[in-house]
Amino acid sequence: MQTPEIIANRVVQVRDTLRSLELDAFIVPHDDEHLGEYIPADAERLAWLTGFNGSAGVAVVLTHRAALFVDGRYTVQARLQAPGEIFEYHHLIETPHVAWLADQLECGARVGFDPRLHSLNWYREAKALLEERGIELRPVEQNPVDLHWSDRPAPSKTPAILYGEEFAGESSTTKRERIAADLRKRGLDAALLTQVESINWLLNLRGRDVERLPVVLGFAILYANGTLDFFVDTDKLECFAFTQHVGNDVSLHPIDKLGEVLCRLGEDGLRVLADPATSNAWSQLTLEEAGATLVAGQDPTLRLKASKNQVELAGMHNAHQRDAVAVVRFLAWLDRLVQSGDLDGVDEGTLADRLEAFRKESDLYVEPSFDTISALGPNAAMCHYRHTNGVPRPFGLDGIYLVDSGGQYLDGTTDITRTLCVGEVTEEQKALFTRVMQGHIALDQARFPRGTAGIQLDVLARLPLWKAGFNYDHGTGHGVGHFLSVHEGPQRIGPKGNLEPLLPGMVLSNEPGYYREDGFGIRCENLVVVTECEEPSEVPMLRFERLTHVPFDTRLIDRSLLSPDEFRWINEYHAEVRRRLTPLLEGDDLAWLEQATELL
Repeated sequence: MQTPEIIANRVVQVRDTLRSLELDAFIVPHDDEHLGEYIPADAERLAWLTGFNGSAGVAVVLTHRAALFVDGRYTVQARLQAPGEIFEYHHLIETPHVAWLADQLECGARVGFDPRLHSLNWYREAKALLEERGIELRPVEQNPVDLHWSDRPAPSKTPAILYGEEFAGESSTTKRERIAADLRKRGLDAALLTQVESINWLLNLRGRDVERLPVVLGFAILYANGTLDFFVDTDKLECFAFTQHVGNDVSLHPIDKLGEVLCRLGEDGLRVLADPATSNAWSQLTLEEAGATLVAGQDPTLRLKASKNQVELAGMHNAHQRDAVAVVRFLAWLDRLVQSGDLDGVDEGTLADRLEAFRKESDLYVEPSFDTISALGPNAAMCHYRHTNGVPRPFGLDGIYLVDSGGQYLDGTTDITRTLCVGEVTEEQKALFTRVMQGHIALDQARFPRGTAGIQLDVLARLPLWKAGFNYDHGTGHGVGHFLSVHEGPQRIGPKGNLEPLLPGMVLSNEPGYYREDGFGIRCENLVVVTECEEPSEVPMLRFERLTHVPFDTRLIDRSLLSPDEFRWINEYHAEVRRRLTPLLEGDDLAWLEQATELL
């Protein structure tokens, strides 16, 4: 347990190092060298320093004060975990940390940062902003947190998984050649790859280096002739089997050789594609300072990885079918538990464990795709609540239970949220649940022309809440990988962000919600895949095909608010759920499914 006293001592240690380095401030992001959302335990510097263990945030330590910046998903969690007597709290979007820092420091101040933990875009923008105030942004060779993290976990040594074409649907050689051909067409010599999901997809690898993210950590450089240098802990790979798996054109190197090879590319004057938004500043500055020409561009694997092939999509459908059986069995068990009244010893943790136990019955199940959000009553108001952060709330005190969970299966990744009636609920809660469902239905039914981005569809999910004067402070949909990250780019559905067009084969979540601090939380989430619209139209249209088939809790619906089309959608969805799952269930579980999918 990280007590305020422990955290205060750690902040003092970092400040002592800042003084020795003649720095006035230091920035600690929630990132590792790969700049992904999920990071290994030995990279959780932000949690070590602040106590906050959410997946997004930044801390700034100055000589006499400190601040923690988080987005709307973590507002409540941050206040519970990071001591208020040590850290000020700020909204990451409304109060950007670099702008805030510039306002706190005098001209001539020096701000330290670890260039391996920030993107090149961030570095350039932060440097320019601070220089306007006469403040220097100075890289450090050794992170001050690392100097004092005495019980830092050891990196994983788990062997890599050679991911076969029966799951991947395409060989690594073919993938590399497709990208290499594009590099040649653009007059580029190489591409720097630092996102672990991209590299694992490209090499048809998976691993267990990061909890909830089945990857092997490493870096790669893909050349225009199709060869590739892979920088990895080579103890995790049996070289002969690996070469057979990927072909002779991939060379293995220890990770600490990356800087040496980057310098060599610079000395050779190569034109290297690098994504300034997703690759760390250190790798690109190393290339540039050695003489390479940096060509800014999106990671060339992103769109290819996001648009799943037919084998991957078949795997996703199969994984979701198995997952639906597990979730329905859990929901049936939960209702029987509530009806029995035998609630002694039942809490958020035991509920989450029971749900995973049903998933574990599948031979293809590997692990959760993220930490299960098992949240009763007011805890559900925290979008990314973890019952493991404190004492799990006991069952029986609340009317609403929110469970957001998913599984990593060898053939696919799942993510589903259901909000459930487990006690007395108010008419207002029913009305809010219904408006969230209306938003979910509107987005599910969307038809849109090719070229449409998720930012253009987001309003469909929010409009029913907006009409009643409500909103939610998170995106409506994130991309989902294939036995990779449950949060995948570049596709997303949200009020802000990129204009990346939604393409056939992209998998996304549909998850509007509503949250009342210290009260309750509501979210309704299915996964969908973008597909061609078969209905006649003047221009080519796309639509969403549902992957998730699990009943919604109709006990929370205010029927007076539903339109005839919304009644039809719910009844047709539940009929499809019953058709798909009836052959896979029996006994009390089947009886529960029949009751849960009755016509409204």
